[in-house]
Amino acid sequence: MAELKLYGFDGSTYVRTVKMLLAEKEFTAFDQDPVNVLKGEPHAPEHLQRHPFGKVPVIEYRGFRVYETAAIARYLNSMITGRDLVPAEAENVARMDMAIGIIDSYGYPAMLGGVAAYHLFPDFVGGKDEAKHHEALKTTRTVLTELMRLRGKGPWIAGEDLSLADLYLAPVFAYVAQTPHADEFNDIPGFADWWGAAQQLESFRATKPKS
Repeated sequence: MAELKLYGFDGSTYVRTVKMLLAEKEFTAFDQDPVNVLKGEPHAPEHLQRHPFGKVPVIEYRGFRVYETAAIARYLNSMITGRDLVPAEAENVARMDMAIGIIDSYGYPAMLGGVAAYHLFPDFVGGKDEAKHHEALKTTRTVLTELMRLRGKGPWIAGEDLSLADLYLAPVFAYVAQTPHADEFNDIPGFADWWGAAQQLESFRATKPKS
């Protein structure tokens, strides 16, 4: 039996964040139960016992259950040996935490719910809403502009080294990159370089959802 059980399907950006973390740690001793959001499976009684709000991912590691991606990522980063994905410097930790908060609160709803969903899975969000789509594009630009401003001079969001913040943003923007708006944000200072580097990460390539 594997040390770690991961609940959630590969189409979830948050599941991909966790799998990227595991890949960066070179940790392979896990099993995955592909609880599918698009099929409503997170609201099945057995999953609601794992996550009372019907979300993914959830992990169980050595008998301890954790849900909510921010908690999962911090926990696994601490528990599993290998590359540390939390910066050492307080200022860069703050950059990382601010970026994760921005992505959770503003980036994910805009990029997934307003941009990607409009083009890729409109039926799942109740159809195409032109006003919501237009507003989401504006918010996406604001989010990416601010994340690149927070980045400062380093190649990654929280400085010189890859951090959890990058593992949050890359899977979310990957959906935007599948839409006609893929190149629309390349004029944001620093973004094209960051996105180019993110796509070259082996953890990003290895966790690409199968179509």
